[in-house]
Amino acid sequence: MRETAAHRVVVTGIGVVSAIGLDCTSFWESLAAGRSGIRPITLVDVSTFRFQNGAEVPGYDPLRYFDEKQAGFLDRFAQFAVIAAREAVKESGITFADPSRTAIVTGSCVGGQSSMDNEFIEVYRKGSSRVSPLTIARVMGNAGASHISMEFGITGPAYTVSTACSSANHAIGQAFHLLRSGQVDTAIAGGSEAVFSFGFLKSWEAMRVVAPDTCRPFSKDRKGLILGEGAAMLVLETLESARARGARIHGEIVGFGMSSDAHHITHPSAEGASRAMRAAIADSRIAAEVIGHINAHGTGTQVNDSTETVAIRQTFGVHAEKIAVNSTKSMHGHTLGAAGALEAAATMLALEHGLVPPTANFNERDSSCDLDVVVDQARALQAEYALSNSFAFGGLNAVLAFRSRGAL
Repeated sequence: MRETAAHRVVVTGIGVVSAIGLDCTSFWESLAAGRSGIRPITLVDVSTFRFQNGAEVPGYDPLRYFDEKQAGFLDRFAQFAVIAAREAVKESGITFADPSRTAIVTGSCVGGQSSMDNEFIEVYRKGSSRVSPLTIARVMGNAGASHISMEFGITGPAYTVSTACSSANHAIGQAFHLLRSGQVDTAIAGGSEAVFSFGFLKSWEAMRVVAPDTCRPFSKDRKGLILGEGAAMLVLETLESARARGARIHGEIVGFGMSSDAHHITHPSAEGASRAMRAAIADSRIAAEVIGHINAHGTGTQVNDSTETVAIRQTFGVHAEKIAVNSTKSMHGHTLGAAGALEAAATMLALEHGLVPPTANFNERDSSCDLDVVVDQARALQAEYALSNSFAFGGLNAVLAFRSRGAL
């Protein structure tokens, strides 16, 4: 059988909705300035909780983006997905000449959790015998992908990946594979999440991994993660397509690696994380020594950050000393199923601008996290290659490898 040549895959559009910016430009400006979006939670009464802070999308009004009827069909997480996709498509300038040759792959950990929680309140607390007939349509995890499909008339493969905190990285990686293999010509890929509902926050409180103050990844005094919400979507297309239409290229996706820890449902494994990084590097067909930046999973929990440090050292050996590491969760929070998408956008923008955003809220170096963690202020980046790590509960790992547009 004749082998089909692999296509190179580039990013030509980025759309973002986050706690630190309602579009890609403001998102990057906040990242570069080290400006955190972690603040008191307003969407839920958390006065009795062990934690009061989160990374909410500030001043969000759905009627700025949707008419009242349309907004009624979409849970907050799906609204974020559509808004980010709109920005990414507009920025890319792409037209979907053959909608059947375009894919949509999104990631979400919990889907329409807020809608589900609201209906549970109606049934269990208020004793109502009826719920909204739109409940299922709002709750389903694929709602973001489905509404993006309808928004742009896209009729190619469309689906949602749910692998906890690795969902968006898995989604982008799947879209990358579809393009590289020639199964589709273009794709919209990313993730979205809206986590601020009473019952869901109560569940996180019970785990005792949420910080009482803020997220301090890799800092010795870190006390846990901070939950966030938002979305990021990327427009992906082949390099030849982007060049043919004169599109602005942000950068290239060159590799994708996955692994499963087969270890523990919540405790991470350095070996599993390292396997995923090695797989992404091997898939890229590059030497590990050319990686100059890692946007770490960096949740701010004691176990995750020290385990990820070990994994990076296992993967890169002495070269680990030369890699600029950061965690943007310190600014936009841990957005669960959307985390990989926001961090993919941050990593690609870091390569594009030649600047690694700082890890915010950092106080003190930790000997168990002895990496070159970028803190205090952004740092110039000369490297052409970077990784973005996502490691999920259940031991499901997904790592993306990027190349700067200057290397094309």
